[in-house]
Amino acid sequence: MADATAQPAPPALPVTFRPTRTRAVLLGVGVAMFVTITAIALSLETLHPGERIAFVFVAALLSCVLVLLSRPKVVADETGVTVVNLTTTRRLEWAQILRVNLRPGDAWVFLDLSDGTSLPALGIQPGVAKAQAIADARALRALAEVRGTGSKND
Repeated sequence: MADATAQPAPPALPVTFRPTRTRAVLLGVGVAMFVTITAIALSLETLHPGERIAFVFVAALLSCVLVLLSRPKVVADETGVTVVNLTTTRRLEWAQILRVNLRPGDAWVFLDLSDGTSLPALGIQPGVAKAQAIADARALRALAEVRGTGSKND
C-alpha cells in the first residue's frame, strides 16, 4: 500500500511552471483590445491624425501592460531556479531554497530562502487553475527537497 504522505517524484529537468490559462487570456485580450481600439481610431472620420496616433499609442500601452502581467514563470534546471515576476528576474541556486509554500488563500507560491527572506514566485498561482498550481507547487517542492540541502520541512 502506498504511503499517503509520500512526496511525488520530481519532474524531469528543465521544467517551466507558468499560469498557462491566465497567460492565454491576458495575451488574447491584449491583442483583441489593440485591434479594436486601432480599428475604431482609424474608422472615426472626425479624428485628426494626432488623435488617431494617440488612440493607437494608448492601445499599445494597455496591451503592453497585459503582456507584462503575463510574464511570470518559474524555470527549474539542474543548477537552480529562475523566478521571473512582473518586472524582476532572480536566479537562485537549489541550496538557497529552504521551503516552497502555497498556503490556502495565497495568491501565489512563496519561496523561503536561506538568507531569511521570502520570494514570491508569481509563476505558480492558483487563481484560475487551482489544481494545476497545487501540482506545480508540489513538484517544485519535491525538486527543492531532492536538489537543495536535502532537509525536509523543519
